[in-house]
Amino acid sequence: MVQEILKKLSDAHGISGNEGSVAAVIRAEVAPFVDEVREDPMGNLIAVKKGDDFSIMLAAHMDEIGLMVKYVDEKGFVRFVTIGGWYDPTLYAQRVVLHGTKGPVYGVVGGKPPHVMKEEDRKRPPKVDDMFIDVGAKSAEEAAALGIEVGTPVSIDREFCALANKRVTGKAFDNRAGCAMLIETLKTVESPHTIYGVFTVQEEVGLKGAKTVAYNLNPNCAIATDTTIPGDHPGIEKKDASLEMGAGPVITIVDSNGRGLIANRKVVAWLRQAAEAKEVPFQLEVGKGGTTDATSIHLERGGIPSTTLSIPTRYIHSPVEVLDLADIENGIALLVEALKSEPDF
Repeated sequence: MVQEILKKLSDAHGISGNEGSVAAVIRAEVAPFVDEVREDPMGNLIAVKKGDDFSIMLAAHMDEIGLMVKYVDEKGFVRFVTIGGWYDPTLYAQRVVLHGTKGPVYGVVGGKPPHVMKEEDRKRPPKVDDMFIDVGAKSAEEAAALGIEVGTPVSIDREFCALANKRVTGKAFDNRAGCAMLIETLKTVESPHTIYGVFTVQEEVGLKGAKTVAYNLNPNCAIATDTTIPGDHPGIEKKDASLEMGAGPVITIVDSNGRGLIANRKVVAWLRQAAEAKEVPFQLEVGKGGTTDATSIHLERGGIPSTTLSIPTRYIHSPVEVLDLADIENGIALLVEALKSEPDF
C-alpha cells in the first residue's frame, strides 16, 4: 500500500504554488478516514480527525521544485527560471512537462552540446541561464497556440519505479514521501487527541504554507514529516551525514546548524519513547544543511513545540531520488504509536 500511494504522489505534478493536482490525489486518499477536509486561502489541505482539546499538527509539504516560463523567444524556445533549490547541471538534457492553458506540453531542456563547446565552457558546469526548453515549436506564436505563456509551471517528466530490496526511485520524494507517511498515518491512527493532518504548500520557496496554517490552527505541538540526507553512498562521508537508508525514520534534534530548527526536547523524547515502546528502529539527526516546515511552525503563536520525522533519501532535489520503503513503514508505525499516547507537555 505504501508503494502504491508513493507512486501516485511521485508521478503527480505540483511545483511550489501549483500544488492542486497533488492535493486532489491526497484528498481522495484521506477523505474517507477523517472527519473533515478543507483548503485554506494559501492552498494548504487540512484533514481533521476530531478528538479532545489537545491538538497535534502533522505537516507534510506537497510541493516539488520545478521551473516556470519566463519568456518565449521568436523561434519558440522557452526561457525559464527555477522554482526552488536546483543544482543547475541536474537540469541539463532533462525531459519536462509544461502545464499550459490547453493541457500538458512535453519538452526537453536544451543547451550547447559538448561537441561545439569551447575549452573554457567544458571546464565549468552548465548554468540555467544558458539553457532553454525545446517544445518543438518554430515560433513564439506556435508556442502560444500550445497554451504556453509567461508563468506556465514546468515539472520534470519522470516516473516512479522499483529497485532492489524494497528501494524505489522517482521524482519529488522530497516531499511526497512525507505525504505518503502522513496519509497512511491518518488512515490507521486512533488517537484521543485532535489531529490536524496538514499538507502544506510552498515549502521549497520559504516554508510559506506552514507558517500561515500553523498560525491559524495554533496546535499544542507539531511534527513535520519530510526527507533528509543519508551518508551511505559514494561521494559523501559519514562524518557529514551519519544517517543510513533502511535504518529507520529520523527524529531531528537540530537542523541547519541550529539556524533552522532546534527541536523541542519533550517532543523528541515523546517520539523516542513511542519508537522504543513499539520496537521501531529510528535514527537521530543533528544536521548542517536544509530545514523543514517545522522551522516555520515552531516560531508561530509564541512558540509551538515541534520536531521533524524524516525519511533518509538519496539524491534529494534531483529527478532520481531513492529511498527504502521500510523507513516509511516504520515512520508510520512510530507516529501511530505516539499519537495514541499522552505527550508530557
